[in-house]
Amino acid sequence: MNILNLLFTKDGLIYQIAKNKSILEEKSYFVDEESPENLIADKLDEVLIKQRYDEIHVVSALNHFTLMPEGFSEHETGFDLISFNAPVDKEKEELMLSINEKFKVQFYYTFPKNFYKKIKELALPIHFNFSGEKFLNSIHNKNNKEIHINLYHNQCEFFAIDNKKIILYNNLDVNSEVDFLYFVMFTLSKIGFGINETSFFAYGETTENETFISELQKFVKNMRIVFDNIPTKNFILN
Repeated sequence: MNILNLLFTKDGLIYQIAKNKSILEEKSYFVDEESPENLIADKLDEVLIKQRYDEIHVVSALNHFTLMPEGFSEHETGFDLISFNAPVDKEKEELMLSINEKFKVQFYYTFPKNFYKKIKELALPIHFNFSGEKFLNSIHNKNNKEIHINLYHNQCEFFAIDNKKIILYNNLDVNSEVDFLYFVMFTLSKIGFGINETSFFAYGETTENETFISELQKFVKNMRIVFDNIPTKNFILN
């Protein structure tokens, strides 16, 4: 069975083609100042026609989202709820829902409508998910105050958990060590997590973000790298 895995980040597209448990191909595309205007859309077109797929798994790490308790059913308010965190355009974005039964929460998020239509037009079994839900499902939490940080290319998502209860989730751009540390320390002060009583766990692109990790380790006492996204082996915390 040929499976296409797609990860959309704030400035990039990462794809992986897998057959059974073997990785056949993996590649990343990131937008910079010299990139063509439609780089991600063009690369998505190329990947979708690259070969025949049996299934497609799509994960969005785009930071248009809101977190709600499990069971919230006023789905028609999804766009309005997301708009408190980020500007949304109903004409260009598809409203999506991901439910995490493990922690009893659900994520409303939006996904670019043009990408959504291109993928759906293939008429294959397609699974959409939000990166926060997928990340949360991989966390093994104890009864302590914990900070879980998943690092991407110039981006991170962040869970604060206390006694198996989610206190906070955020997904933000990270372009400098100063921004990253300020975000972590500011968040801790706001939610009342003491540095010495909190355990920190890092996942994702920890090698690429080695400087961020080393700077954070200067301030926090309990820090552990749980997972590193090794090319051709792991894909978004499988």
